[in-house]
Amino acid sequence: MKKEDNLFNLSRRDLLKGLAGVPFLGAVWYAGAKTTVDAKREKKFLLEQLNIKASPPPPTGSMEGKPIRLGIIGFGIRGEQLCRALGFATKQWLADMKESAEKNSNDTRLSEFLDQENLNVKITAVCDVFDVNAERVIDSFSTPENKVKRYATHKELLSSGEVDAVIIATPDHWHAPMATDAVNAGVHVYIEKPMTHTITETYVLRDAVKNNPKVVLQVGHQHRQTQSFLTAMDIIAKKTLGHVSLVTTNTNRNDDNGAWQYDIHEKASPQTINWDLFLGNAPKVEFNKEHFFRWRKWWAYGSGLSGDLLTHDYDRLNCILKMGIPRSVMASGGIYTHRDGRNVPDVLQVNMEYPDFSTGSSQEDGKEKGMTFVYSATLGNQFDRPTYLMGHDATMELGNVISIYADARSTRFADMIKEGRIDPSVPIYQYNPLANATDAVTSATAKYFANKGLLWTYRDGKRVDSTFLHMREWLSCIRNGGKPSCGIQEGFEEAISAHMAGLSYKLGRRIEWDPQEEKVIAKPGEDLDAVLIANEEKVVVV
Repeated sequence: MKKEDNLFNLSRRDLLKGLAGVPFLGAVWYAGAKTTVDAKREKKFLLEQLNIKASPPPPTGSMEGKPIRLGIIGFGIRGEQLCRALGFATKQWLADMKESAEKNSNDTRLSEFLDQENLNVKITAVCDVFDVNAERVIDSFSTPENKVKRYATHKELLSSGEVDAVIIATPDHWHAPMATDAVNAGVHVYIEKPMTHTITETYVLRDAVKNNPKVVLQVGHQHRQTQSFLTAMDIIAKKTLGHVSLVTTNTNRNDDNGAWQYDIHEKASPQTINWDLFLGNAPKVEFNKEHFFRWRKWWAYGSGLSGDLLTHDYDRLNCILKMGIPRSVMASGGIYTHRDGRNVPDVLQVNMEYPDFSTGSSQEDGKEKGMTFVYSATLGNQFDRPTYLMGHDATMELGNVISIYADARSTRFADMIKEGRIDPSVPIYQYNPLANATDAVTSATAKYFANKGLLWTYRDGKRVDSTFLHMREWLSCIRNGGKPSCGIQEGFEEAISAHMAGLSYKLGRRIEWDPQEEKVIAKPGEDLDAVLIANEEKVVVV
Protein backbone atom coordinates (compact mmCIF):
# COMPACT_ATOMS: atom_id res chain seq x y z
CA MET A 1 0.00 0.00 0.00
CA LYS A 2 2.93 2.59 -1.54
CA LYS A 3 4.39 2.47 1.46
CA GLU A 4 6.58 -0.25 0.12
CA ASP A 5 9.86 1.59 0.11
CA ASN A 6 12.64 2.92 2.29
CA LEU A 7 11.40 6.44 1.68
CA PHE A 8 8.30 5.55 3.68
CA ASN A 9 10.41 4.29 6.56
CA LEU A 10 12.34 7.52 6.67
CA SER A 11 9.21 9.63 6.60
CA ARG A 12 7.58 7.56 9.31
CA ARG A 13 10.65 8.04 11.49
CA ASP A 14 10.35 11.78 11.09
CA LEU A 15 6.61 11.79 11.53
CA LEU A 16 6.58 10.08 14.88
CA LYS A 17 9.01 12.48 16.51
CA GLY A 18 7.52 14.86 18.98
CA LEU A 19 4.10 13.26 19.19
CA ALA A 20 4.20 11.67 22.64
CA GLY A 21 1.24 12.70 24.75
CA VAL A 22 -0.33 14.89 22.07
CA PRO A 23 -4.14 14.53 21.94
CA PHE A 24 -5.89 14.40 18.58
CA LEU A 25 -9.39 15.86 18.58
CA GLY A 26 -11.83 15.98 15.71
CA ALA A 27 -13.52 19.18 14.71
CA VAL A 28 -16.01 20.44 12.19
CA TRP A 29 -16.13 24.14 11.57
CA TYR A 30 -17.68 26.85 9.44
CA ALA A 31 -15.54 29.82 8.47
CA GLY A 32 -18.02 32.07 6.71
CA ALA A 33 -19.16 34.40 9.49
CA LYS A 34 -17.55 37.66 10.69
CA THR A 35 -18.31 37.78 14.43
CA THR A 36 -18.38 35.26 17.25
CA VAL A 37 -22.15 35.46 17.64
CA ASP A 38 -22.72 35.26 13.93
CA ALA A 39 -20.24 32.42 13.65
CA LYS A 40 -22.09 30.29 16.18
CA ARG A 41 -25.46 30.97 14.60
CA GLU A 42 -24.25 30.46 11.04
CA LYS A 43 -22.30 27.35 11.92
CA LYS A 44 -25.38 25.77 13.49
CA PHE A 45 -27.56 26.77 10.55
CA LEU A 46 -25.20 25.51 7.87
CA LEU A 47 -24.32 22.26 9.62
CA GLU A 48 -28.04 21.54 9.94
CA GLN A 49 -28.44 22.23 6.24
CA LEU A 50 -25.54 20.00 5.26
CA ASN A 51 -26.33 17.25 7.79
CA ILE A 52 -22.91 15.64 7.32
CA LYS A 53 -21.97 12.93 9.78
CA ALA A 54 -18.29 13.03 10.73
CA SER A 55 -17.96 9.75 12.54
CA PRO A 56 -15.66 6.70 12.53
CA PRO A 57 -16.85 3.24 11.48
CA PRO A 58 -18.17 0.83 14.07
CA PRO A 59 -15.40 -1.10 15.83
CA THR A 60 -14.39 -4.47 14.48
CA GLY A 61 -14.93 -7.60 16.53
CA SER A 62 -13.09 -9.26 19.36
CA MET A 63 -9.62 -10.76 18.91
CA GLU A 64 -10.30 -13.39 21.54
CA GLY A 65 -10.23 -17.11 20.87
CA LYS A 66 -7.72 -19.51 19.41
CA PRO A 67 -4.71 -17.72 17.87
CA ILE A 68 -4.78 -17.44 14.10
CA ARG A 69 -1.73 -19.12 12.55
CA LEU A 70 -0.15 -16.90 9.92
CA GLY A 71 2.23 -17.62 7.09
CA ILE A 72 4.37 -14.81 5.66
CA ILE A 73 5.03 -15.03 1.93
CA GLY A 74 7.55 -12.35 1.09
CA PHE A 75 9.43 -10.55 3.86
CA GLY A 76 10.90 -7.59 2.05
CA ILE A 77 10.21 -3.93 2.83
CA ARG A 78 6.41 -4.22 2.83
CA GLY A 79 6.30 -7.65 4.41
CA GLU A 80 8.28 -6.39 7.39
CA GLN A 81 5.95 -3.39 7.76
CA LEU A 82 2.89 -5.64 7.72
CA CYS A 83 4.39 -7.88 10.39
CA ARG A 84 4.99 -4.86 12.63
CA ALA A 85 1.35 -3.87 12.18
CA LEU A 86 0.50 -7.36 13.45
CA GLY A 87 2.75 -6.89 16.47
CA PHE A 88 5.92 -8.61 15.24
CA ALA A 89 9.10 -6.57 14.92
CA THR A 90 12.56 -7.89 14.04
CA LYS A 91 15.30 -7.89 16.65
CA GLN A 92 17.25 -5.35 14.62
CA TRP A 93 14.30 -2.95 14.39
CA LEU A 94 13.68 -3.19 18.13
CA ALA A 95 17.33 -2.50 18.85
CA ASP A 96 17.39 0.45 16.46
CA MET A 97 14.22 1.93 17.98
CA LYS A 98 15.51 1.49 21.53
CA GLU A 99 18.72 3.32 20.65
CA SER A 100 16.82 6.08 18.89
CA ALA A 101 14.43 6.56 21.81
CA GLU A 102 17.34 6.82 24.23
CA LYS A 103 18.86 9.58 22.10
CA ASN A 104 15.58 11.39 21.52
CA SER A 105 12.83 11.30 24.14
CA ASN A 106 10.34 12.54 21.54
CA ASP A 107 10.82 9.44 19.39
CA THR A 108 7.80 7.34 20.37
CA ARG A 109 7.97 4.63 17.72
CA LEU A 110 9.02 1.91 20.12
CA SER A 111 6.51 2.85 22.83
CA GLU A 112 3.70 3.03 20.28
CA PHE A 113 4.63 -0.40 18.96
CA LEU A 114 4.75 -1.88 22.46
CA ASP A 115 1.38 -0.31 23.34
CA GLN A 116 -0.31 -1.75 20.25
CA GLU A 117 -3.25 -4.09 20.84
CA ASN A 118 -2.45 -7.79 20.79
CA LEU A 119 -4.18 -9.24 17.73
CA ASN A 120 -3.86 -12.81 19.00
CA VAL A 121 -1.97 -14.24 16.04
CA LYS A 122 1.20 -16.27 15.75
CA ILE A 123 3.53 -16.48 12.79
CA THR A 124 4.13 -20.14 12.10
CA ALA A 125 5.58 -20.19 8.60
CA VAL A 126 7.62 -18.17 6.13
CA CYS A 127 8.39 -18.45 2.45
CA ASP A 128 10.94 -16.12 0.88
CA VAL A 129 13.35 -16.71 -2.00
CA PHE A 130 16.07 -14.66 -0.24
CA ASP A 131 17.72 -16.60 2.59
CA VAL A 132 18.45 -13.44 4.59
CA ASN A 133 14.77 -12.45 4.71
CA ALA A 134 13.56 -15.90 5.73
CA GLU A 135 16.23 -16.19 8.42
CA ARG A 136 15.26 -12.82 9.90
CA VAL A 137 11.69 -14.05 10.33
CA ILE A 138 12.77 -17.28 11.97
CA ASP A 139 15.29 -15.57 14.24
CA SER A 140 13.00 -12.73 15.34
CA PHE A 141 9.56 -14.36 15.56
CA SER A 142 10.28 -17.87 16.79
CA THR A 143 9.64 -18.71 20.44
CA PRO A 144 10.31 -21.86 22.48
CA GLU A 145 6.63 -22.75 22.02
CA ASN A 146 6.38 -21.74 18.36
CA LYS A 147 9.29 -22.34 16.03
CA VAL A 148 8.66 -20.60 12.69
CA LYS A 149 9.15 -23.04 9.84
CA ARG A 150 10.56 -22.11 6.45
CA TYR A 151 9.08 -23.54 3.27
CA ALA A 152 10.79 -23.56 -0.10
CA THR A 153 7.64 -22.74 -2.05
CA HIS A 154 4.27 -21.17 -1.28
CA LYS A 155 2.52 -24.41 -2.26
CA GLU A 156 4.46 -26.34 0.35
CA LEU A 157 3.55 -23.71 2.94
CA LEU A 158 -0.14 -23.85 2.01
CA SER A 159 -0.30 -27.64 2.17
CA SER A 160 1.64 -27.86 5.45
CA GLY A 161 -1.39 -27.66 7.71
CA GLU A 162 0.50 -25.05 9.75
CA VAL A 163 -1.35 -21.92 8.58
CA ASP A 164 -4.89 -20.58 8.75
CA ALA A 165 -4.09 -17.43 6.79
CA VAL A 166 -1.30 -15.92 4.73
CA ILE A 167 0.07 -12.48 4.00
CA ILE A 168 1.30 -12.07 0.43
CA ALA A 169 3.83 -9.26 0.06
CA THR A 170 5.78 -10.42 -2.97
CA PRO A 171 6.52 -8.77 -6.32
CA ASP A 172 3.34 -8.16 -8.31
CA HIS A 173 3.74 -11.09 -10.73
CA TRP A 174 3.37 -13.54 -7.83
CA HIS A 175 0.33 -11.92 -6.16
CA ALA A 176 -2.51 -13.66 -7.98
CA PRO A 177 -0.98 -17.14 -8.44
CA MET A 178 -0.22 -17.36 -4.72
CA ALA A 179 -3.56 -15.88 -3.65
CA THR A 180 -5.49 -18.23 -5.93
CA ASP A 181 -3.66 -21.26 -4.59
CA ALA A 182 -4.29 -20.10 -1.01
CA VAL A 183 -8.00 -19.51 -1.55
CA ASN A 184 -8.41 -22.90 -3.22
CA ALA A 185 -6.62 -24.43 -0.22
CA GLY A 186 -9.12 -22.81 2.16
CA VAL A 187 -6.53 -20.38 3.55
CA HIS A 188 -7.46 -16.75 4.25
CA VAL A 189 -5.52 -14.10 2.32
CA TYR A 190 -4.22 -10.59 2.91
CA ILE A 191 -2.75 -9.54 -0.43
CA GLU A 192 -0.83 -6.42 -1.31
CA LYS A 193 -1.85 -4.25 -4.21
CA PRO A 194 -2.23 -4.45 -7.13
CA MET A 195 -4.31 -7.55 -6.63
CA THR A 196 -3.17 -9.10 -9.92
CA HIS A 197 -0.54 -8.70 -12.63
CA THR A 198 -2.66 -9.65 -15.66
CA ILE A 199 -6.28 -9.46 -16.75
CA THR A 200 -6.75 -13.22 -16.87
CA GLU A 201 -5.45 -13.64 -13.32
CA THR A 202 -8.08 -11.16 -12.12
CA TYR A 203 -10.95 -13.37 -13.27
CA VAL A 204 -9.28 -16.57 -12.04
CA LEU A 205 -8.82 -15.16 -8.54
CA ARG A 206 -12.35 -13.77 -8.45
CA ASP A 207 -13.75 -17.18 -9.41
CA ALA A 208 -11.66 -18.87 -6.72
CA VAL A 209 -13.02 -16.56 -4.03
CA LYS A 210 -16.59 -17.04 -5.24
CA ASN A 211 -16.10 -20.81 -5.14
CA ASN A 212 -14.68 -20.67 -1.60
CA PRO A 213 -17.06 -18.31 0.23
CA LYS A 214 -15.69 -19.13 3.69
CA VAL A 215 -12.27 -17.70 2.79
CA VAL A 216 -11.71 -14.03 3.66
CA LEU A 217 -9.59 -12.08 1.16
CA GLN A 218 -8.54 -8.52 1.94
CA VAL A 219 -6.60 -6.32 -0.49
CA GLY A 220 -4.04 -4.09 1.22
CA HIS A 221 -5.59 -0.68 0.64
CA GLN A 222 -5.37 0.48 4.24
CA HIS A 223 -6.68 3.95 3.42
CA ARG A 224 -10.17 2.43 3.60
CA GLN A 225 -9.82 2.82 7.36
CA THR A 226 -9.19 6.57 7.16
CA GLN A 227 -11.76 8.49 9.18
CA SER A 228 -11.89 11.52 6.88
CA PHE A 229 -12.57 9.30 3.87
CA LEU A 230 -15.53 7.78 5.68
CA THR A 231 -16.81 11.28 6.33
CA ALA A 232 -16.37 12.00 2.61
CA MET A 233 -18.67 9.08 1.83
CA ASP A 234 -21.42 10.80 3.82
CA ILE A 235 -20.75 14.08 2.00
CA ILE A 236 -21.30 12.33 -1.33
CA ALA A 237 -24.37 10.49 -0.03
CA LYS A 238 -25.90 13.82 1.06
CA LYS A 239 -25.29 15.23 -2.48
CA THR A 240 -23.40 18.15 -0.95
CA LEU A 241 -21.21 18.62 -4.02
CA GLY A 242 -23.96 18.24 -6.58
CA HIS A 243 -22.99 16.48 -9.78
CA VAL A 244 -19.27 15.68 -9.69
CA SER A 245 -17.92 15.88 -13.23
CA LEU A 246 -14.18 15.92 -12.56
CA VAL A 247 -11.88 14.26 -10.03
CA THR A 248 -8.16 15.06 -10.03
CA THR A 249 -5.54 13.25 -7.98
CA ASN A 250 -1.84 12.61 -8.28
CA THR A 251 1.48 11.23 -7.10
CA ASN A 252 4.55 13.45 -6.72
CA ARG A 253 7.97 12.10 -5.70
CA ASN A 254 11.45 13.40 -6.28
CA ASP A 255 14.19 11.07 -5.11
CA ASP A 256 15.68 7.70 -5.96
CA ASN A 257 13.88 5.71 -3.25
CA GLY A 258 10.57 7.18 -4.33
CA ALA A 259 11.44 5.98 -7.82
CA TRP A 260 12.03 2.41 -6.56
CA GLN A 261 15.83 2.63 -6.60
CA TYR A 262 16.06 0.51 -3.46
CA ASP A 263 19.21 -0.62 -1.67
CA ILE A 264 20.82 -3.87 -2.81
CA HIS A 265 21.68 -6.18 0.07
CA GLU A 266 25.35 -6.98 0.49
CA LYS A 267 24.64 -10.71 0.93
CA ALA A 268 22.65 -11.04 -2.30
CA SER A 269 24.05 -13.73 -4.60
CA PRO A 270 22.93 -16.77 -6.61
CA GLN A 271 23.72 -18.80 -3.50
CA THR A 272 21.37 -16.82 -1.24
CA ILE A 273 18.55 -16.10 -3.74
CA ASN A 274 16.43 -18.72 -5.51
CA TRP A 275 16.49 -16.84 -8.80
CA ASP A 276 14.37 -19.25 -10.83
CA LEU A 277 11.65 -19.18 -8.20
CA PHE A 278 11.73 -15.38 -8.13
CA LEU A 279 11.27 -15.26 -11.91
CA GLY A 280 8.27 -17.59 -11.89
CA ASN A 281 6.30 -16.82 -15.06
CA ALA A 282 8.52 -13.85 -15.98
CA PRO A 283 10.99 -14.07 -18.90
CA LYS A 284 14.04 -16.15 -18.12
CA VAL A 285 17.10 -13.93 -17.68
CA GLU A 286 20.44 -14.34 -15.96
CA PHE A 287 20.73 -13.58 -12.24
CA ASN A 288 20.39 -9.82 -11.77
CA LYS A 289 20.52 -8.12 -8.38
CA GLU A 290 18.93 -4.96 -9.71
CA HIS A 291 15.93 -6.83 -11.08
CA PHE A 292 15.54 -8.63 -7.77
CA PHE A 293 15.67 -5.66 -5.39
CA ARG A 294 14.30 -3.00 -7.76
CA TRP A 295 11.71 -5.13 -9.49
CA ARG A 296 9.11 -2.34 -9.63
CA LYS A 297 11.12 -0.78 -12.46
CA TRP A 298 10.21 -3.56 -14.91
CA TRP A 299 6.86 -4.64 -16.34
CA ALA A 300 7.84 -8.31 -16.07
CA TYR A 301 7.62 -8.23 -12.27
CA GLY A 302 5.78 -5.03 -11.39
CA SER A 303 3.05 -2.76 -12.70
CA GLY A 304 4.74 0.62 -12.79
CA LEU A 305 2.94 3.79 -11.80
CA SER A 306 -0.40 2.40 -12.95
CA GLY A 307 -0.36 -0.66 -10.69
CA ASP A 308 1.83 0.53 -7.85
CA LEU A 309 0.64 4.09 -7.19
CA LEU A 310 -2.44 4.84 -9.30
CA THR A 311 -4.14 1.98 -7.46
CA HIS A 312 -3.86 3.88 -4.17
CA ASP A 313 -5.69 6.90 -5.53
CA TYR A 314 -8.16 4.92 -7.61
CA ASP A 315 -9.22 2.79 -4.66
CA ARG A 316 -9.50 5.60 -2.13
CA LEU A 317 -11.77 7.46 -4.59
CA ASN A 318 -13.67 4.29 -5.45
CA CYS A 319 -14.38 3.66 -1.76
CA ILE A 320 -15.95 7.14 -1.62
CA LEU A 321 -17.67 7.38 -5.01
CA LYS A 322 -18.31 3.69 -5.83
CA MET A 323 -17.67 4.54 -9.49
CA GLY A 324 -16.30 1.10 -10.39
CA ILE A 325 -14.48 0.29 -13.62
CA PRO A 326 -14.18 3.12 -16.18
CA ARG A 327 -15.80 2.78 -19.59
CA SER A 328 -12.54 3.85 -21.22
CA VAL A 329 -8.99 4.86 -20.30
CA MET A 330 -6.33 6.89 -22.06
CA ALA A 331 -2.78 7.21 -20.71
CA SER A 332 0.41 8.91 -21.75
CA GLY A 333 3.83 9.66 -20.31
CA GLY A 334 7.35 8.36 -20.49
CA ILE A 335 10.71 7.79 -18.83
CA TYR A 336 11.77 11.39 -18.35
CA THR A 337 13.53 11.68 -14.99
CA HIS A 338 15.11 8.28 -14.17
CA ARG A 339 16.77 7.01 -17.34
CA ASP A 340 18.47 4.10 -15.60
CA GLY A 341 17.42 1.09 -17.67
CA ARG A 342 13.86 0.77 -16.35
CA ASN A 343 11.00 0.18 -18.79
CA VAL A 344 8.08 1.50 -16.72
CA PRO A 345 7.30 5.23 -17.01
CA ASP A 346 8.25 7.73 -14.34
CA VAL A 347 5.74 10.30 -15.59
CA LEU A 348 2.17 9.21 -16.25
CA GLN A 349 -1.12 10.93 -17.08
CA VAL A 350 -4.31 8.84 -16.99
CA ASN A 351 -7.85 9.86 -17.94
CA MET A 352 -10.59 7.45 -16.87
CA GLU A 353 -14.01 8.11 -18.38
CA TYR A 354 -17.34 7.34 -16.66
CA PRO A 355 -20.01 8.57 -19.10
CA ASP A 356 -22.96 7.29 -17.05
CA PHE A 357 -21.75 8.19 -13.56
CA SER A 358 -23.56 10.67 -11.34
CA THR A 359 -23.41 11.74 -7.71
CA GLY A 360 -26.83 13.41 -7.96
CA SER A 361 -27.88 16.76 -9.33
CA SER A 362 -29.46 19.95 -8.01
CA GLN A 363 -30.43 20.96 -11.55
CA GLU A 364 -33.16 19.69 -13.85
CA ASP A 365 -33.19 15.99 -14.71
CA GLY A 366 -31.02 14.98 -17.62
CA LYS A 367 -28.78 18.03 -17.69
CA GLU A 368 -25.80 16.44 -15.92
CA LYS A 369 -24.27 13.00 -16.35
CA GLY A 370 -20.73 11.64 -16.62
CA MET A 371 -17.37 12.09 -14.93
CA THR A 372 -13.66 12.08 -15.77
CA PHE A 373 -11.15 10.79 -13.23
CA VAL A 374 -7.70 12.27 -13.88
CA TYR A 375 -4.54 10.85 -12.34
CA SER A 376 -1.12 12.30 -12.97
CA ALA A 377 2.23 11.33 -11.54
CA THR A 378 5.83 12.39 -11.70
CA LEU A 379 8.85 10.91 -9.99
CA GLY A 380 10.80 14.08 -10.71
CA ASN A 381 8.99 16.69 -8.60
CA GLN A 382 7.50 16.70 -5.11
CA PHE A 383 5.29 19.80 -5.16
CA ASP A 384 2.10 19.14 -3.21
CA ARG A 385 -1.04 18.87 -5.33
CA PRO A 386 -4.26 18.14 -3.42
CA THR A 387 -7.01 15.78 -4.50
CA TYR A 388 -10.16 17.54 -5.68
CA LEU A 389 -13.71 16.31 -6.30
CA MET A 390 -15.32 19.04 -8.39
CA GLY A 391 -19.10 19.30 -8.44
CA HIS A 392 -21.63 21.79 -9.75
CA ASP A 393 -22.48 22.93 -6.21
CA ALA A 394 -19.17 22.55 -4.39
CA THR A 395 -15.60 21.29 -4.52
CA MET A 396 -14.15 18.95 -1.94
CA GLU A 397 -10.43 18.95 -1.17
CA LEU A 398 -9.74 15.47 0.12
CA GLY A 399 -6.95 14.43 2.47
CA ASN A 400 -6.74 13.64 6.16
CA VAL A 401 -8.48 17.01 6.40
CA ILE A 402 -11.58 17.63 4.29
CA SER A 403 -12.51 21.10 3.06
CA ILE A 404 -15.63 21.98 1.06
CA TYR A 405 -15.96 25.17 -0.95
CA ALA A 406 -19.31 26.21 -2.37
CA ASP A 407 -19.16 26.99 -6.07
CA ALA A 408 -19.96 30.56 -7.02
CA ARG A 409 -22.39 29.26 -9.68
CA SER A 410 -24.00 26.67 -7.41
CA THR A 411 -27.71 25.97 -7.66
CA ARG A 412 -28.05 24.46 -4.20
CA PHE A 413 -26.21 27.28 -2.39
CA ALA A 414 -27.28 30.15 -4.68
CA ASP A 415 -29.56 31.85 -2.18
CA MET A 416 -27.07 31.68 0.69
CA ILE A 417 -24.32 33.05 -1.56
CA LYS A 418 -26.60 35.89 -2.67
CA GLU A 419 -27.49 36.66 0.95
CA GLY A 420 -23.81 36.78 1.89
CA ARG A 421 -24.11 33.81 4.24
CA ILE A 422 -21.61 31.86 2.16
CA ASP A 423 -18.36 33.14 0.68
CA PRO A 424 -17.18 30.79 -2.13
CA SER A 425 -13.56 31.61 -1.27
CA VAL A 426 -13.97 30.31 2.29
CA PRO A 427 -14.75 26.68 3.25
CA ILE A 428 -18.39 26.14 4.19
CA TYR A 429 -17.36 22.95 5.93
CA GLN A 430 -14.11 21.47 7.16
CA TYR A 431 -13.53 18.20 8.91
CA ASN A 432 -10.23 18.02 10.75
CA PRO A 433 -9.62 14.92 12.89
CA LEU A 434 -6.54 16.48 14.46
CA ALA A 435 -7.93 19.94 15.31
CA ASN A 436 -6.53 21.61 18.42
CA ALA A 437 -3.36 19.55 18.17
CA THR A 438 0.08 19.99 16.68
CA ASP A 439 0.93 17.25 14.23
CA ALA A 440 4.53 16.64 13.21
CA VAL A 441 4.29 16.53 9.44
CA THR A 442 7.94 17.23 8.81
CA SER A 443 8.34 16.70 5.08
CA ALA A 444 6.51 16.88 1.79
CA THR A 445 6.81 13.09 1.53
CA ALA A 446 5.17 12.68 4.92
CA LYS A 447 2.31 14.96 3.95
CA TYR A 448 1.83 13.01 0.72
CA PHE A 449 1.45 9.68 2.52
CA ALA A 450 -0.64 11.11 5.34
CA ASN A 451 -3.14 12.80 3.04
CA LYS A 452 -3.68 9.57 1.14
CA GLY A 453 -4.52 7.73 4.36
CA LEU A 454 -1.48 5.47 4.05
CA LEU A 455 0.10 6.24 7.41
CA TRP A 456 -2.54 6.82 10.05
CA THR A 457 -6.10 7.74 10.84
CA TYR A 458 -7.88 8.66 14.07
CA ARG A 459 -10.08 6.79 16.50
CA ASP A 460 -11.56 8.42 19.60
CA GLY A 461 -9.23 11.39 19.24
CA LYS A 462 -6.08 9.27 19.00
CA ARG A 463 -3.86 8.59 16.04
CA VAL A 464 -3.87 4.95 14.90
CA ASP A 465 -1.86 3.19 12.21
CA SER A 466 -4.10 2.60 9.17
CA THR A 467 -2.43 -0.69 8.28
CA PHE A 468 -3.01 -2.01 11.80
CA LEU A 469 -6.73 -1.22 11.48
CA HIS A 470 -6.98 -2.77 8.02
CA MET A 471 -5.35 -6.00 9.16
CA ARG A 472 -7.43 -6.03 12.32
CA GLU A 473 -10.57 -5.79 10.18
CA TRP A 474 -9.38 -8.77 8.11
CA LEU A 475 -8.69 -10.83 11.23
CA SER A 476 -12.05 -9.85 12.70
CA CYS A 477 -13.83 -11.07 9.56
CA ILE A 478 -11.98 -14.38 9.86
CA ARG A 479 -12.92 -14.75 13.55
CA ASN A 480 -16.33 -13.13 13.73
CA GLY A 481 -17.70 -13.08 10.22
CA GLY A 482 -18.48 -10.00 8.16
CA LYS A 483 -17.31 -8.52 4.89
CA PRO A 484 -13.90 -6.87 4.53
CA SER A 485 -13.88 -3.30 3.24
CA CYS A 486 -11.54 -4.17 0.37
CA GLY A 487 -12.53 -7.65 -0.72
CA ILE A 488 -12.58 -9.43 -4.04
CA GLN A 489 -15.03 -7.10 -5.80
CA GLU A 490 -13.10 -3.99 -4.81
CA GLY A 491 -9.87 -5.74 -5.78
CA PHE A 492 -11.35 -6.77 -9.13
CA GLU A 493 -12.31 -3.19 -9.93
CA GLU A 494 -8.89 -1.90 -8.83
CA ALA A 495 -6.97 -4.45 -10.88
CA ILE A 496 -8.97 -4.09 -14.10
CA SER A 497 -8.82 -0.28 -13.94
CA ALA A 498 -5.04 -0.32 -13.37
CA HIS A 499 -4.50 -2.82 -16.17
CA MET A 500 -6.50 -0.65 -18.57
CA ALA A 501 -4.19 2.26 -17.74
CA GLY A 502 -1.09 0.14 -18.26
CA LEU A 503 -2.40 -1.16 -21.57
CA SER A 504 -3.26 2.31 -22.80
CA TYR A 505 0.24 3.53 -22.01
CA LYS A 506 1.94 0.58 -23.68
CA LEU A 507 -0.29 0.48 -26.77
CA GLY A 508 -0.69 4.23 -27.14
CA ARG A 509 -4.47 4.08 -27.63
CA ARG A 510 -7.79 4.26 -25.82
CA ILE A 511 -8.67 1.07 -23.91
CA GLU A 512 -12.37 0.31 -23.53
CA TRP A 513 -14.39 -1.78 -21.09
CA ASP A 514 -17.57 -3.66 -21.99
CA PRO A 515 -19.68 -3.62 -18.79
CA GLN A 516 -22.23 -6.10 -20.12
CA GLU A 517 -19.66 -8.71 -21.13
CA GLU A 518 -17.34 -7.70 -18.27
CA LYS A 519 -14.25 -7.64 -20.43
CA VAL A 520 -11.55 -5.33 -21.71
CA ILE A 521 -12.02 -4.94 -25.46
CA ALA A 522 -9.08 -6.12 -27.55
CA LYS A 523 -8.50 -5.49 -31.22
CA PRO A 524 -8.27 -8.53 -33.52
CA GLY A 525 -5.05 -10.40 -32.91
CA GLU A 526 -4.19 -8.61 -29.66
CA ASP A 527 -3.13 -10.60 -26.62
CA LEU A 528 -3.70 -7.99 -23.93
CA ASP A 529 -2.00 -9.96 -21.18
CA ALA A 530 1.10 -10.42 -23.32
CA VAL A 531 1.14 -6.68 -24.00
CA LEU A 532 0.68 -5.83 -20.34
CA ILE A 533 3.61 -7.84 -19.00
CA ALA A 534 5.92 -7.52 -22.02
CA ASN A 535 9.24 -6.40 -20.60
CA GLU A 536 9.52 -3.36 -22.83
CA GLU A 537 8.39 0.24 -22.48
CA LYS A 538 6.00 0.33 -25.45
CA VAL A 539 4.43 -2.45 -27.49
CA VAL A 540 3.68 -2.28 -31.21
CA VAL A 541 1.07 -4.82 -32.32
CA VAL A 542 1.47 -5.77 -35.97
